[in-house]
Amino acid sequence: MGLLYLGTPLAWEEASKYADHVREHGIAQFLHIWNRVKDRHGDELLWGDEVEYMVIVFDNETKNAKLSLRQTEILAQLSRIVSDLEDDTPDSVSIPTFHPEYGRYMLESTPGSPYTGSIQDLLSVESNMRYRRLLARKHLKPNEVPITFTSFPRLGAPGIFSEPYSSPEHANSSHSLFLPEEITNPHARFPTLTANIRTRRRSKVAINLPIFIDERTPRPFVDPTIPWHRSIYPEDVEAKDGAALIDHIYMDAMGFGMGCCCLQLTFQSCNVDEARRMYDALIPVGPIMLALTAASPIWRGYLADVDCRWNVIAGSVDDRTAEERGLAPLKDSRHVIPKSRYDSVDLYLSTEWNNKPAYNDTDVPYNEEIYNRLVKNGIDELLSKHMAHIFIRDPLVIFSETIDQDDETSNDHFENLQSTNWQTLRFKPPPPNSPIGWRVEFRSMEVQLTDFENAAFAVFVVLLSRAILAFGLNFYIPISKVDENMGRAQKRDAVRTEKFIFRKNVLPPGYQSPTINTPSSSGACSPVDWNGVAPQKERRMRNCFPRVARPSVLVDNPVEDEYEEMSMEEIFTGKDSGFPGLLGLVEAYIETLDVKPSEKQQIEKYLDLVRRRANGSLQTPATWIRRFVRSHPSYKFDSVVSQEMNYDLMVAVDELERGVLHVPELLPEDYSRPHVNGLHESKFEP
Repeated sequence: MGLLYLGTPLAWEEASKYADHVREHGIAQFLHIWNRVKDRHGDELLWGDEVEYMVIVFDNETKNAKLSLRQTEILAQLSRIVSDLEDDTPDSVSIPTFHPEYGRYMLESTPGSPYTGSIQDLLSVESNMRYRRLLARKHLKPNEVPITFTSFPRLGAPGIFSEPYSSPEHANSSHSLFLPEEITNPHARFPTLTANIRTRRRSKVAINLPIFIDERTPRPFVDPTIPWHRSIYPEDVEAKDGAALIDHIYMDAMGFGMGCCCLQLTFQSCNVDEARRMYDALIPVGPIMLALTAASPIWRGYLADVDCRWNVIAGSVDDRTAEERGLAPLKDSRHVIPKSRYDSVDLYLSTEWNNKPAYNDTDVPYNEEIYNRLVKNGIDELLSKHMAHIFIRDPLVIFSETIDQDDETSNDHFENLQSTNWQTLRFKPPPPNSPIGWRVEFRSMEVQLTDFENAAFAVFVVLLSRAILAFGLNFYIPISKVDENMGRAQKRDAVRTEKFIFRKNVLPPGYQSPTINTPSSSGACSPVDWNGVAPQKERRMRNCFPRVARPSVLVDNPVEDEYEEMSMEEIFTGKDSGFPGLLGLVEAYIETLDVKPSEKQQIEKYLDLVRRRANGSLQTPATWIRRFVRSHPSYKFDSVVSQEMNYDLMVAVDELERGVLHVPELLPEDYSRPHVNGLHESKFEP
């Protein structure tokens, strides 16, 4: 989340008056940035991760695991500790940083300074994540723990799920039936964002997840925990008027989505063109990694028939009016907008020859005035349409002190809209007057239960990003198929039961189909033979790879012939038809690096986790969580996750992360266990 501006936020009635002003000046700010850095070239690979935690407080007497709402106090203490560490630590050591998030129980951590392309940095990710968790853990109360858990199972459920606990009867910003105001970060931005989404939409957000139908789940399922006849706010009638669906788990507030935790990665590119190539290549990967990291099968105290958070967050910030959602004729609104402002990517951006117009095959509304302005200023049609599409949205939070800005030195109005379009990837221009270059942010993954898992997926994605550039890989499929994959990715046990649409031939023209030899004893495929040419070994991962040249004769096959349905295992480990699999491509790239045997062994541990998730021999966190609940002695096979079950689950997750509990169906036998600095000793007596 980063630094938060201190000022006076405007309520929607007032803020809406400045929407066109923010759009106009936001585009002016983008144009100033573009003109300064469009030719910037040569930036090295710098990258980083963001890991989000929930702070859980254990009440062992009542067997209750609750959300600790001490974010402000905890962050203040961590800020002092980090400041002291910076004063006493050599400049070469990166001190992590901690940031606030939407939920008052959440902490976000980053490495402090970005990783470089060195192999040493790549292999430091897990220890860096572990250090951050240890630092937070050491400065919490004895019965508090930082847990990397995507969605707190009993958020909004009956009973006491936070400490301190407050009633939702005074949920001033969300008007929620389930979540109190106090669950939200108290900074003025967050309650204003919540209230302005509701006011602009002209109703509360309505999130409905299909409930997991177990042996004794009532049919039809009508949630008995919904206070159907509450009458505190005018919107209270929405639930009984149809907002709450039968056989679904109903949620009605931004906190249910923005209170989730995730794992995100950001990469700096060589230049704007390389950033666009990277952005495009990772778009089809987003749904695949969402499915592979699935970790959220419980919502508001019920087992859901989905495994991921994505649609919950999309619904939680869906500020579209009925007209914009296509439920009423356009009258007061300008566009019918197919998606929430938190959703999958809508447009490929690269101007390279292999980005066919047919790939951008969905309806993408955009602001024509802004589009024409950008094109007139020399920006190509694709990037102009991307920005004009982002700018069909209204700014949701405007501070009175920042209405008038210097467009040559500020980018606040641009970021107002750029940072509140939350998609699976974000294309990020350099900030003004900054050494930071063009970046791509990868945003689809769910946070994992252990630092080992989070590090494994971070290492895999950064290696895949380098393989994409080094080998000129082509992952293009139509955007409509990416959207279809996003739906499949969230289904229960999607890794094992779903097939995903993926490109059949990912190699550049002129390359022979790579040969994959018999898998080794570890299950890894041997490296791809790239036309028999062994590239010179490099000690660092890098940017600034040459573009793939357009062939003199280009066979323009129908787009429909370029992709097919594949299992998750096939996508990652390859097919006999010649598709090398994502892991085969990554391992081929590793062969271009000067990696020591011990380093390669550690990298292979991470890749083995990815491989075993993909082939189903290791469970996703979502599957393990669901089975934990269904095997709990007090579970009644009625889809209800009780306070006691939640307590035991949170205890198990904490013990799993500390290495006390070993779960072979979730983690490999030889995974890194954090038996360091006393972490093997429990902080509380379960």
